[in-house]
Amino acid sequence: MVRNVDLAEDLAQDALIVALAEWPKTGVPANPGAWLMAVAKRRAIDALRRDKMRERKHEEIARTLPEYSDATRDGAAEAIEAAMDDDLGDELLGLIFTACHPMLSPDARAALTLKVVGGLTTDEIARAFLSSEAAIAQRIVRAKKAIAKAGLTFEVPRGAERAARLPSVLEVIYLIFNEGYAATAGDDLVRPGLCLEAQRLGRMLAGLMPEDAEVFGLLALMAFGPEAGLRLVDEIADAAALRDYAPLPAARGDFLFRAGRLAEARSEFTAAATLTRNARERAFLLARAGACDGKH
Repeated sequence: MVRNVDLAEDLAQDALIVALAEWPKTGVPANPGAWLMAVAKRRAIDALRRDKMRERKHEEIARTLPEYSDATRDGAAEAIEAAMDDDLGDELLGLIFTACHPMLSPDARAALTLKVVGGLTTDEIARAFLSSEAAIAQRIVRAKKAIAKAGLTFEVPRGAERAARLPSVLEVIYLIFNEGYAATAGDDLVRPGLCLEAQRLGRMLAGLMPEDAEVFGLLALMAFGPEAGLRLVDEIADAAALRDYAPLPAARGDFLFRAGRLAEARSEFTAAATLTRNARERAFLLARAGACDGKH
């Protein structure tokens, strides 16, 4: 709404601090999200009113409008509400498109969006990118600095600009699903809430972009499960062109891993590692094979 990442985070934290002070005395409201949003909006409006340029405008209006205070406050509120007026039909999906700004590298977009919009921890994002927590933290910091230096305003893109951001959006949604399907930490192996939210976003995209094969590919990866994937891969496994093709056993290994068939997954990842001629890919596949021994 305020089109500024750092300000948005500050407002969200302010709202949570107010909730920590108020809710123990008054009880948790019936709609906590709406309560927090209302508080954050009021703080945003106060920030706008403190702006020097706006103060000068207020003074000009005050000379001709007796009810100046209420009018300007209402006008600011309407402006903030209008900022949410996008044609995607969903606040979270609109935020993901907004945060996947093309000036950032694809990895930086995804990491920033997962952190700020998706609510994933730095550790969870590091796992999704097969990276270290420190490296991801630095990536997010650099992305924020680049945004601030460029003076960007965040708003929901449309038309060709939206289409250009779609690959990053699909990546973010799938990483949210992946964290839900195989939780980084905690007592549960699966976080159904994240899986369901990713699937919901995927279905919304499919409805908005019915001609886009990539969107339906993402939904299929999430809407049908690993056993269905295995059946499809096995249908083409005997093709001559795929006889020594490393991605085939790698794909089978991934499906088997997700299905909990770890011994078979390990064998497939090891086979894929022997077929590839890329040293980094071989190391990655062997690491996947090793992970089959450590997963319980």
